[in-house]
Amino acid sequence: MKLVCLILLAGLAALPVGLHAGPIGGNGASLPLVAEGEHAWLLPAGHYHGNYRIDQPLELRCAEGAVLDGDGQGSVVTIGAAEVTINGCTLRNGGRDLTAMDAALFVEKQAANVRLLNNQITTPGFGIWVDASKDVVIDGNDLVGDDSIRSQDRGNCIHLYAVTGALVRNNSARLCRDGIYIDTSNFNRLENNRLEDLRYGVHYMFSNNNEVIGNLTRHTRTGYALMQSRKLTVVGNRSEDDQNYGILMNYITYSTLTDNQVSRVRSGSTGDSMIQGAEGKALFIYNSVFNRITGNSFSQSPLGIHLTAGSEDNVISGNRFTSNQQQVKYVATRTQEWSEDGRGNYWSNYVGWDRNSDGLGDVPYEPNDNVDRLVWLYPQLKLLMHSPAIELLRWVQRLFPILQSPGVRDSYPLMSNPEGNTNT
Repeated sequence: MKLVCLILLAGLAALPVGLHAGPIGGNGASLPLVAEGEHAWLLPAGHYHGNYRIDQPLELRCAEGAVLDGDGQGSVVTIGAAEVTINGCTLRNGGRDLTAMDAALFVEKQAANVRLLNNQITTPGFGIWVDASKDVVIDGNDLVGDDSIRSQDRGNCIHLYAVTGALVRNNSARLCRDGIYIDTSNFNRLENNRLEDLRYGVHYMFSNNNEVIGNLTRHTRTGYALMQSRKLTVVGNRSEDDQNYGILMNYITYSTLTDNQVSRVRSGSTGDSMIQGAEGKALFIYNSVFNRITGNSFSQSPLGIHLTAGSEDNVISGNRFTSNQQQVKYVATRTQEWSEDGRGNYWSNYVGWDRNSDGLGDVPYEPNDNVDRLVWLYPQLKLLMHSPAIELLRWVQRLFPILQSPGVRDSYPLMSNPEGNTNT
């Protein structure tokens, strides 16, 4: 095999733009690359210090024990060419200057069709930053931030800005600021990623026509922060033991949430939260309309679902609200019907009956009546929830509907959990 030594460069500024001493140039120690085929190179085991740049199509594969170390300065590898693949490399110690967008792997706008596969990344700044590129694949990478830095001062594990056609799947991200942050990026897909110990697991801003499929968030301060976006497809994701919110929808429109499972959301601090009032909400919908929320499970949390700020005209049916301390909180100007085509939701605290055995409750489920509103204003009233006085007040409301405030009404509550499990 042909051995190619890349000459140590005193600095990138000393060379004309795009001119390097080999397929990869940098200001660190020389890289001994072994040719494996046309445009294919192997980096042998060793510890290589410095910052490197790729300006031509190639595939770089790293042998076990090969480490690219940025020594705490700048981006470890910058990709400035299309059709580049980096596979199985270990990258460490990029810079921590977030304003300069320091990253372990930085993909520039002209670098379309880049493939970042099975890399191990540990850095205090951004793990992978994709800057307005197209059709990037980020698959099977393990990304770890620096938990000695305050979370808001860390970079995101994966950061997509003005990106289209990206596929981000099978990655593990932890101890960064956000696991996957997507800003002004359309027609991308996030699939089967594991996101733990972060501020936000998935964070969308001003991004449309994206898919979020089969991801897992755990021990984040918000599992899925969906903000200022439309036409999101959010299917089959899980949020477990997150804090404040499992799923947060803030100015989300014309989107679909189906078959997601949110469980054991914990109440926590709101100091790092964009929306105040974090009572441990499995689903929080803020100023979001014309969405379909069907077939999801929200369980074992202080609050199952909270809607506010004009969040009306959403289809909410076929969901499971199980063992939440409070199922619903909703202040509305008009009654919202939470059923579709004669099928509502499952509520573990529903106490109605089903005389014709059709699987639907004969009495509508109305979770935020005047009694609930009193409890929101005076939490100490929870001690009287099963007292004769409270039962009398509920009976008067049913007898004189004109006294009842607008709120949520599920006219066809499901009598049994569609999954047959009332604890998850």
